[in-house]
Amino acid sequence: MTEFTTFKIFRFDPATDKAPRFDTFQVRTRPGQNVLEALFEILEFQDSSLAFRYSCRGAICGSCALHINGKYRLACQTLVQDLRGELVIQPLQHLPIIKDLVVDMEGFMEKFASIKPYLQALQEPEKERLQSPQERERVDEGVSCILCACCQASCPMTLTHEGYLGPAILLQLDRFFQDSREAEKATRLDTAAGEGGVWRCHTVFNCVAVCPKELHPAEAISHLKQGLVARKLFGKSKGHK
Repeated sequence: MTEFTTFKIFRFDPATDKAPRFDTFQVRTRPGQNVLEALFEILEFQDSSLAFRYSCRGAICGSCALHINGKYRLACQTLVQDLRGELVIQPLQHLPIIKDLVVDMEGFMEKFASIKPYLQALQEPEKERLQSPQERERVDEGVSCILCACCQASCPMTLTHEGYLGPAILLQLDRFFQDSREAEKATRLDTAAGEGGVWRCHTVFNCVAVCPKELHPAEAISHLKQGLVARKLFGKSKGHK
């Protein structure tokens, strides 16, 4: 027996539309089909003007992050069969819409670039800077982040304060602050203490709830706060031991 699933998809083209709308599609679905595959069926057989973003199809690049049935998810990782009733699909919030489900990530990536997402050395090292397995473990979360921006879209502070770096960027900032090879820990804390830094976080934990990689940006923000408090009290800028 053929089964069909109703998809209600957000549509908006700033170049031609006065207001957003939702279009409804009936899609033939099958066991094991993910939401991204269903979007391709709509694109290829029902509406070739539908715009959405994708790349790896393997939950690695983060390109297909969307708001699906009330939660931010990766379309390639989300099975249609796991969602009940009709599917309501919207773009990431708090980011400018280019068209339909595609948002402008430029501002997000500019924030990422602003924290200098690379290791810094006071001088050219004479030899390789080695890490123990325990030291490497401290940065596992930041390294595992795919910059999908699900946490940014779910955070209420990214909506109310444009300059707030947001959970994804602060997770990356903590990744370098915690790294045993990083020489500019004080500079990392200066960034964390800035106008758009960690004190803007209200600890709502939306970022934790939606992360498709099950990371904990709120814990990273807490690490940075602890580092700032330790520096204030004891004059130290070191990461956790």
